[in-house]
Amino acid sequence: SRLQFSSQYFPRFTIRRFFRVEAFRLHLYHTVVSVLHNTIIMVASAILITDLTGKPLISRNYRGDIPLSSAAEKFASYLLEAEEEAKKPVFYVDGNGEFGALKRGEEGSEECGGVPGGETFVYVQHNNLYLCGVTCKNSNVALILTYLYQLTALFQDYFTTLNEESIRDNFVIIYELLDETMDHGLPQSLDSTILRQFITQEGNRMADDSKSKPPVALTNAVSWRAEGIKHKKNEIFLDVVEKLNLLVAANGTVLHSEINGAVKMKSFLSGMPELKLGLNDKLMFEATGRSNQARSGKSVELEDIKFHQCVRLARFENDRTISFIPPDGEFDLMTYRLDTHVKPLIWVEAVVEPHRGSRIEYMIKTRSQFKSRSVANNVEISIPVPPDVDSPSFKSSVGNVTYLPDKDCVVWTIKQFHGGREYLMRAHFGLPSISREEADGKDRSGGMDTSWKKPIGVKFEIPYFTVSGIQVRYLKIIERSGYQALPWVRYITANGDYQLRMA
Repeated sequence: SRLQFSSQYFPRFTIRRFFRVEAFRLHLYHTVVSVLHNTIIMVASAILITDLTGKPLISRNYRGDIPLSSAAEKFASYLLEAEEEAKKPVFYVDGNGEFGALKRGEEGSEECGGVPGGETFVYVQHNNLYLCGVTCKNSNVALILTYLYQLTALFQDYFTTLNEESIRDNFVIIYELLDETMDHGLPQSLDSTILRQFITQEGNRMADDSKSKPPVALTNAVSWRAEGIKHKKNEIFLDVVEKLNLLVAANGTVLHSEINGAVKMKSFLSGMPELKLGLNDKLMFEATGRSNQARSGKSVELEDIKFHQCVRLARFENDRTISFIPPDGEFDLMTYRLDTHVKPLIWVEAVVEPHRGSRIEYMIKTRSQFKSRSVANNVEISIPVPPDVDSPSFKSSVGNVTYLPDKDCVVWTIKQFHGGREYLMRAHFGLPSISREEADGKDRSGGMDTSWKKPIGVKFEIPYFTVSGIQVRYLKIIERSGYQALPWVRYITANGDYQLRMA
């Protein structure tokens, strides 16, 4: 209102445009402020690493808005006072020190540390340690948990084993890592490949300023890959690894089947290459108008896909194209899951025959139910037996049989199991301490005792085969220098939690 405009110097359309621009800027400012005010971000006031009793081993106060010693005492009190079944990975302590659940929409006071406020504790357990994040803001708890799990993986990458002893032996490095992975309560880079360039496990040495500067990758848009990487031979290896989880009832009915897959890569590429990966993804065929290929049965509908941070998610959501700049070395590009009906790849049938005279006999028949051109390597079939058997004797058409008394099971090992084959194995045991009825599943009181009849477990690995039918259609490598790179693709199917119940 104080501005006075003269039509001689400011034409009317210029004045109208000026006010429209200023009004837009004011509206944009208020919108941004409102969004930032209502957005829940991760803000951690402090990180604690304690033993199982809650005694602090090492800690870092990032914001100074909570008394660290008081927070450590509250965390230890919670671990000691709370019932084991009542413990939760997220709990709230009010300003009076009372434990309770934080209600929806409620958050600590801005004074943080005074009586009106309180702290929220988020923790995870690893071996004999607790890693705990403390915040007095309305923070994103899921992000704090993600940070703690990634911090655990980072420590394991540095120290191999993460426990109380490794924490005490590496105080200096841990303080450096805590400083670099979080700044004023906000998470930063947790990539061990980048952090190892300036945080090493060697002793501190005098270094000039040029060497002590952090790598460019920390402030680069591509934080997972350093610049200027060179390899004598440009190659990239891609493994599609699927693990089959299967549970089969005693009558042969498949109760549960699930495929957990991962696309693992090992990159030895120079420069800053751009890669494009194409799979026989059903949704990708439908999005690009190739519905015939989607209905042909040669496509796969992937579920619960999780990508490495290098993948451009916006591009994938738009046209299902997997485009990325890979990290150098080994990494998991993506994981996926398929909840579909799968017949057992290796079928096992067990017949148990107790005999009078304290003997028990097993007849095991196994059959491979995949194509004959495929071969399962290092097959191990674990058959449970009663805990006090003795005098074992075995006869098998192929492979080796071993009795493991410490695990109460017999392991039948077949080095190579070709598809479409069937094999037999017989085992005899003595039962000096139980009668025929007990071996048949009856205890001395007349009830059924089948505790030793655990499910049969099977381990295997089938190369050049995927149970889901997923295929790599192409892997394109584009780099400014135009070098030729060699892509190598391999498929592997292995067992996950693979069990068949005994009759």
